Amino acid sequence: MIRSGLVSITFRQHTPRHIVDLVSRAGLEALEWGGDVHVPHGDIQQAHRVNDLTLGAGLAVSSYGSYYRVGDSEPDEFAPIVDTAHALGAPTVRIWAGSVGSGTASEDYRSRVVDLSRQAAGLAARAGISVAFEFHPNTLTDTNESAHLLLAAIDHPNVETYWQPPPGSAPAYNLQGIDAMTPWLSNLHVFTWHSTTHERLPLAAGESDWALYLAKVVESARDHFALIEFVRGDADEAFLQDAATLSRWLDYVNARSALDQPCPPEG
Repeated sequence: MIRSGLVSITFRQHTPRHIVDLVSRAGLEALEWGGDVHVPHGDIQQAHRVNDLTLGAGLAVSSYGSYYRVGDSEPDEFAPIVDTAHALGAPTVRIWAGSVGSGTASEDYRSRVVDLSRQAAGLAARAGISVAFEFHPNTLTDTNESAHLLLAAIDHPNVETYWQPPPGSAPAYNLQGIDAMTPWLSNLHVFTWHSTTHERLPLAAGESDWALYLAKVVESARDHFALIEFVRGDADEAFLQDAATLSRWLDYVNARSALDQPCPPEG
């Protein structure tokens, strides 16, 4: 099943309470809280407050969006992030696969990211939390091939990855990417941007592509969150429109998936 939510950094200008109220009004199910503004790394009291606020509204905490870049951030910076995620009640910490694109990264750099990812994954596992890479340009998850090679090299049961459509990429390439990421697939960042100008568009403008992506993701038969990230003009109303679109898509794809499941044997 794919559940709906919002990445809180979409509204860095808003307080956590405003964001929770907005997500509740939109009828979405979860929030990924960002570690830069809303729940800063190491602020345990704020993490508890935001957890109470989120759960009190009947919402789930899908994840904690950290800005920890494996291979570039200092390794000792990760423990406070795990502590914060634990206090927030986040099952997953989103991290970054360095800050160098796969086309220019050296083998030594890639090996460093692999080794330190295993270290971070082990630390998070002791708190019952998984780690998942941002699927993003200028990191080692900037192409389907590089992301697959990285995850296979890390080979750790506590390491996952998000997925989002790379800028300007074709649907066929994106479907290949989802297939390649499926063994490690965690959550999705959902948006529709113009393919060349990267102008933010109504989410509904990407319906033909996202119908393919969501249908592919739901085939994993695992649970995922589809999290809206960024909206036109950073506007509440634009978000509410996109939330209605996402809810409609997920209602359809989850219902279709349920129909496709085999019936349990009688007896």
